[in-house]
Amino acid sequence: MDADFSPAFHIMAKPIGPACNLNCTYCYYIEKQALFGHKKKNFRMSGRVLEEFIKKYITTQDIPEIAFTWQGGEPTLLGIDFFKTVVSLQKKYAGGKTVTNAIQTNGTLLTNEWCAFFAENRFLVGLSIDGPEEVHDQYRVDKAGRGTFKKVLTALQLLRKHRVDVNALACITRKSAGRPLDVYRFLKEVGIQFIQFIPIVERVPDEEARRLGLHLAMPPAGSQGAHHAETTPWSVEPEGFGDFLIRVFDQWVRNDVGAVHVMNFEALLGAWMGLDAATCVYAKECGQSLVMEHNGDIYACDHFVYPEHRLGNILEDMPRALIKASMQAGFGSRKHSTLPRACRNCDVLFACRGECPKHRFCKTEEGEPGLNYLCRGYKKFLTHIDKYMKTMAVLIQNGYPASRIMDAIKDPIALYAKSQTGASK
Repeated sequence: MDADFSPAFHIMAKPIGPACNLNCTYCYYIEKQALFGHKKKNFRMSGRVLEEFIKKYITTQDIPEIAFTWQGGEPTLLGIDFFKTVVSLQKKYAGGKTVTNAIQTNGTLLTNEWCAFFAENRFLVGLSIDGPEEVHDQYRVDKAGRGTFKKVLTALQLLRKHRVDVNALACITRKSAGRPLDVYRFLKEVGIQFIQFIPIVERVPDEEARRLGLHLAMPPAGSQGAHHAETTPWSVEPEGFGDFLIRVFDQWVRNDVGAVHVMNFEALLGAWMGLDAATCVYAKECGQSLVMEHNGDIYACDHFVYPEHRLGNILEDMPRALIKASMQAGFGSRKHSTLPRACRNCDVLFACRGECPKHRFCKTEEGEPGLNYLCRGYKKFLTHIDKYMKTMAVLIQNGYPASRIMDAIKDPIALYAKSQTGASK
C-alpha cells in the first residue's frame, strides 16, 4: 500500500443511477440521465457489477470495518430482493470483517417489509425530510407534482416502529432558510435525533450544460472559477444559510447537546479540537470519497459525475488505483491549493476549509476566482459559534462531555467551581 494513501477509502454506490420515482424541484441528480442516453430506461445495476464492487470494496481495504452507502436516484426502486443479494454477497466476501450499510431514501416506497429488513440487517436509513408539511411539500413532489410529506411521515413511523436507526437529511432552500426554528423543532417533535442540514445551491445552466442536455450548470473547473454565478430561485442565499445555522445552533447548544446530533455542528467541533474533519465538505482536501454509478463507472465525487471526472470502471480497475488516479490528477489537492488569498488569510479557514468545491464559483472583492458562494454565511456562523466551540473543546479535553456546555451557559461560575473541586463529571 502506498504510504501517501489511507488504508480506508469510501465509494458511495448508486445502484439505480439517476432513476427516481419523485421529481423534486431542486434535485441535481435526476438530470444525469441525459449523460447515459436519453432513451435509456433501465438503470438497474447488473449482478456482475454488484458482485465485483462488493468483492473489491471489502477485500482491498485493510481495515476491520467496511461501510457501504447506497444512494440514488431512489435505491428502493430496486426492490428488497436486490438488497438481500447485497447482504448475501457481503457475507460471502466479509472475511471476518464487520460490514455496515447505510441507505439514503425519499421514504415514499417504504413498507413494513422494507423496515423489517432494515432492522434485521442493521441498515442506517438516511431519510429525506425537509421540515413541516408546507416546507417539505414545496419542492419534494412526485411526478404529478403532488407533495410527498404524508408518505414520508408514514415511512418515518414505520422505521421507528421497527427500531431502525434514522438520520434525517433536510435540504435548506431560499425559503426554508427563513424558518430555522420551525424546521428544527419539527424534526425533534417527530423523534429525529440525527440531523444533517444540506444547503441547496445550484446555478442556472450555461452553454456547456445545455449542450449535454442538462438543466443545471456543472461545477466550476479548476482554479478558473465559473463563467457565471446566477443561481436558481430555490438556492439558499449565503447569509440566509448562515442565519439559519445560527438560530438552530443557539437552540441546540442551550438545550440539546448530546441528545440531538446535528452533523453540521458536531463535525465542526473537531476543527476546534485540532482534529481532521470527518466530513468531506470541511476537509482540507477531497479525493478519497468516490462515487460509483449503476454501470460500474467511478467518479471523483458525487457532485462531479460528468464525463471529464470519470476515473474508471469497477469491472476493469481496482478501487485503490482509482483513488490514486484521482489524487494524482489533483482533484483532491485543488480544494486547498486553489483557495483565493482572501480564504488563505481568513480566521475561520481552519473550520470551513473553503467548503465544497462545487460551491466555489464566486470571486473575492479583489476579483480572484474560487470563492465559495456560501462564504459570507459560513463566516458569520463560524464567528458566532467560536466561543461555544472553544468551551466544548476544553470540556472534552478535560474529560467532561460536551453537553456540559449547557450548564456553562446557564451558570458558568458554578461549573468552573465544580471543575476545580473535582466534582462528578
